[in-house]
Amino acid sequence: MNESFLNRIEEKTNVNKDTIISLARRLQSGNYKDENTLRSIIRELSSITGREVTKEKENKIIEMIINDKVPKDIEKYV
Repeated sequence: MNESFLNRIEEKTNVNKDTIISLARRLQSGNYKDENTLRSIIRELSSITGREVTKEKENKIIEMIINDKVPKDIEKYV
């Protein structure tokens, strides 16, 4: 991952880079198309950032990931 990208995420979320990298590795080593894996990671991120994710939003995120609808240029959103 790009260091400046990680720094921007860290600044906006107050989540340290090591945690971000750990979560990314978990996604890479796991099945990112598996709904249970995704729910677990979303809930962990919600807890870490202190941001509530509604069931509706969680479902929408999972649907986007499973259906490959995540923007390829996600870096511009951070």
